[in-house]
Amino acid sequence: MTKKRGGIKAKQRRAGWIFLLPASIMIAIMSFWPMIQALITSFKKGPILSMTMAEPWYNNYTRIFQDKIFMTAMKNTFFYLIIQVPIMLVLAILLAQILNNKDIKFRGLFRTMVFLPCATSLVSYALIFKSLFATQGLINQVLTSLHIISSNINWLGTAGTAKFVIILALIWRWTGYNMVFYLSSMQSIDYSIYEAARIDGASPFTQLTKITMPLLKPIILVTAIMSTNGTLQLYDESVALTNGGPANASITMSHYIYNTTFVTSPNFGYAAAMSFLILIMVAILSAIQMKVGDKR
Repeated sequence: MTKKRGGIKAKQRRAGWIFLLPASIMIAIMSFWPMIQALITSFKKGPILSMTMAEPWYNNYTRIFQDKIFMTAMKNTFFYLIIQVPIMLVLAILLAQILNNKDIKFRGLFRTMVFLPCATSLVSYALIFKSLFATQGLINQVLTSLHIISSNINWLGTAGTAKFVIILALIWRWTGYNMVFYLSSMQSIDYSIYEAARIDGASPFTQLTKITMPLLKPIILVTAIMSTNGTLQLYDESVALTNGGPANASITMSHYIYNTTFVTSPNFGYAAAMSFLILIMVAILSAIQMKVGDKR
């Protein structure tokens, strides 16, 4: 009997590996092999068809810290990260807490409305934001009519306001996405806990800070890591809303890497080195967040 069980388990293991093997091979070919090739490329220089090793081999990496445009792009990216991610996650938690209330009518409609920006195509929402924040756009017209500003503001043509528009666009688009994670986790919290807290006189804010957030700590950590990684690789909004302007004042690291690779004189070795620097940043910040957020 024992031999028969052992034979069944061995067959199950073999079957498992057979099912895993095609996907593993595809991941290795489509993901890991290109990563290895990109790492090798980051130590090279010259045209793509006749690249040679850089002298010294780390030349592309030292060049990064002497590149003023990349330094500007890195500062911009971290500016978006520090401002946008905390605001977005706090709003997502607040909206999830509100829309988890069983007493609210049309909850499904409101949830859909909040999530809908995430499903909107980049081109569509970029055109909307561009028209809203144009010099003669709706935002300027409203602010002027309310006498908040005396003349139209060139939102997308000024460094500070261009960054503000990008941050606003990111919050508008991704808050609902994170809200869905929190909302789905809240479904596993017994609603009687909130009812008992309400009977004991706990305010909505106390319920949020003492019940909801401690129980949502693992998913908050996950969304914080995902949002951090996504912001460090931010590309779409920089290209579609401001094209990195004015004068690279709102450009991001990924946008600059794209320009270095395909727009200006192509330099694949240098672009690969910048890409791996972003990978290192993502790994370090993720490790810090895991260390701070997960005490296990």
